[in-house]
Amino acid sequence: MVLLLDNSRSIASPALAPDQDMFIGGTPGELTIGLVNNMPDGALKATERQFMRLLSGAARNVRIRFHCFALPSVARSPTAQAHIDKQYSDITALDRLNIDALIVTGAEPNAASLSQEPFWRDLAGLIDWARTHTRSTIWSCLAAHGAVLHLDGIERKRLGAKCTGVFSCARVQDDELTRGLRSPLKISHSRLNEVREGDLASRGYQVLTRSDRAGVDIFAKQYQSRFVFFQGHPEYDALSLQREYMRDLARFLTGEREEYPAMPASYFDAATEASLTNFEKRAKARREPTLAAELPGLTLRSDIAAGIAAGVIFKNWLGFLAKPAESE
Repeated sequence: MVLLLDNSRSIASPALAPDQDMFIGGTPGELTIGLVNNMPDGALKATERQFMRLLSGAARNVRIRFHCFALPSVARSPTAQAHIDKQYSDITALDRLNIDALIVTGAEPNAASLSQEPFWRDLAGLIDWARTHTRSTIWSCLAAHGAVLHLDGIERKRLGAKCTGVFSCARVQDDELTRGLRSPLKISHSRLNEVREGDLASRGYQVLTRSDRAGVDIFAKQYQSRFVFFQGHPEYDALSLQREYMRDLARFLTGEREEYPAMPASYFDAATEASLTNFEKRAKARREPTLAAELPGLTLRSDIAAGIAAGVIFKNWLGFLAKPAESE
């Protein structure tokens, strides 16, 4: 597969076989899907790869034209900005590219409330645009929280501790998006806030999957576009939570953050959890960057099942998009 940018330059993706189209369904056709990638610099390229692989694995009989975008108000390092300038389409090109669907990622929060984030105005404008200009849009993590705040005034709630780990989720109701999912499905979550089921239900949202430990997982609401919301990260690969944990641990050791990061739940094996618990005691007693050299080797549990549920979800999503609009 070749990914086409707005200026018709092509970039080869390591996730997709070169010179092959991605296909889904029965009748050949074409979909144009955009990824608005607002993830932190360290996760920027990994996020591209994760969603490319999901779309590639889900596609069969519809050619997908895939474009990457970024909100210009998300702060970037010079290196990350250079990558965006070279490989991404300008977000002002959304209209002329005839986008069928969007995937909008979260971003690293910095302000006390979403409406105070530097990117809030751009995100709100994108929500309004997607509501009437796409067949469907997926809003992930912080973007999901921002969308329900902008659309229905639903305020997210701060958690007592970060929700991080791999959680067992169950289907709440039958839906085209969750058809074929086996319960329990394993989904990665990584967030400091949540939107609550009662608030969503009172404003007409359908909760599709939930976890007893992590709360609401996937939910949806029909506007002119079908909006799908991920509180978790079904797209995460096996090492995503480890990378986040190591990033936050490094920030603690250098004094960039005050709180010691929470260990992802149901993620590392028992021996690794024990070693990391001992390391935490030493790090809190002797907080210095050189201590990172004493970190133990990390081994994941064998049952995290990264990406399995996501493969089914994205196959169903592309199937929905590939249907004629009048059949929905």
